[in-house]
Amino acid sequence: MDSGQEDPADILNDALEFLGGSRLVEDEIIKYGDLQLTVAAKEGKANTLLADHLFSPGLFFAERIERGLLAAHGLNVIELGAGCALPSLLLSTLAIPPATIVVTDYPDPGILGNLARNVERNSHLVSAGCTVRCCGYEWGTDVAPLLAPTGSAGQGYDVVILSDLLHFHSSHPVLVWSIDALLSRSPEARAHVAAGNYTKPELCDNFLRLSAEAGFIFDEVFSSDEEREWLGSSAVGGLDKIALTTRKAACRYWAGRRG
Repeated sequence: MDSGQEDPADILNDALEFLGGSRLVEDEIIKYGDLQLTVAAKEGKANTLLADHLFSPGLFFAERIERGLLAAHGLNVIELGAGCALPSLLLSTLAIPPATIVVTDYPDPGILGNLARNVERNSHLVSAGCTVRCCGYEWGTDVAPLLAPTGSAGQGYDVVILSDLLHFHSSHPVLVWSIDALLSRSPEARAHVAAGNYTKPELCDNFLRLSAEAGFIFDEVFSSDEEREWLGSSAVGGLDKIALTTRKAACRYWAGRRG
């Protein structure tokens, strides 16, 4: 195996070791405020692509959304490799939500079926004026079907979300290509990328290098001393504030734009 590659079992073990050996959420139903989510069954592609877990970056993004730090009001949003889609579905419940949210993941029946069920299970929470769609998408393939919901074939998305997708070195070229194909040319358009600290620094550096070569500028965002503890207000099933603070601290975050 290429030294730049990661085995799914190694990634999971690194994540659990970093968090003291405990799974992120033990319950079958993951509750974040009123949202009720599940992860895909631990089999097939869900296992090899790590879609059968909710990792810390999903919670990291959720806290930022609660605090109004991920601007998406009235915008078009897409999430790649969404898993259980916590960030996107939380955005859909805001008082002033995005206009369109498209949640995507690998087109495997187990992965996509679980994602679709999460969208349906929480559809009653979606705020007026917001449309949520679920689509299968393999990175690096034709994005035309994904661009249709934005209202213009050439418009692209104002916000692209990537939560914990940097594990696999060989996927970085197609991941960067997909961001380039999906992100709007507007100077205000942003790609939000979070990774767990268990993702090796050289993997993060490789993604950032390829992104720079593609014309993107990614700025790493650091928390101030006052922001280090968990500042979300929603109840998160099975996790207290100390546990949530630990998971928040286990993340790196970048905001990217076109150069």
